[in-house]
Amino acid sequence: MADHQRIHPVDLEARPTAPLMSRDSSRSEKGDPLQHDFPPPPLRTFPVSHSKPPKRGNCCCRYLCWTFCLLSLVVISVSVAGVILYIVFQPKIPQYSIDRLSITSFQLNFDGSLHAQFDVTITARNPNEKIGIYYEDGSQLSVYYTDAKLCEGSLPVFYQGHRNKTVLVVALTGQAPDGSTLMSALATQQQTGRIPLNLKARVPVRVKLGELKLNKVKFLVRCDLVVDSLTANGLVSIRTSSCKFGLRL
Repeated sequence: MADHQRIHPVDLEARPTAPLMSRDSSRSEKGDPLQHDFPPPPLRTFPVSHSKPPKRGNCCCRYLCWTFCLLSLVVISVSVAGVILYIVFQPKIPQYSIDRLSITSFQLNFDGSLHAQFDVTITARNPNEKIGIYYEDGSQLSVYYTDAKLCEGSLPVFYQGHRNKTVLVVALTGQAPDGSTLMSALATQQQTGRIPLNLKARVPVRVKLGELKLNKVKFLVRCDLVVDSLTANGLVSIRTSSCKFGLRL
């Protein structure tokens, strides 16, 4: 009886312990897949491409290009319109001439200035068949001897129709300083019978194309005269006369 109740010691380290789960098992006790603690894969960095700001030179070139294109379009449009107007209306330059010059007064004043009063006969011709001319207020006509202004006046306000010739008599008057010096120079040239004079005119006008009345422009007329004398109360003989026409927008 004593032998059956004897307790024998057991060496636990000597006995191989069986694993709780087979190595080929793929599930845990709870039935979930086994989680293996693998290190996370290394993160791959990609270079970030930043959009470059536009170069200032490119913007300037683009602006200049658009500006040039716009100006070219405007020039082409104006040129085409001008060609069409020229073909339709066939504009011609107005013609002017000085036909007569008479002197009402030409004498020295007490203060030494020279008083001059001329009557000038001007012929204005409009050779256009479809263009009329409105002569506006504010014109100025002046007569010069060398650089000295002798007298001045203005044209009347009127409308000149198609293919029209208008004769105007314009009174010019004025005071020129240092009249004694001018009289001495004129006396010397009167002996030759050739005295140069210049008539300058600035005339604001409006041109009428058919039924269209354009904006105001300015006619510039210069007439070079050579007269035989400048004697008061007498008709002056015009030896030569030539007029030039200009236009200012």
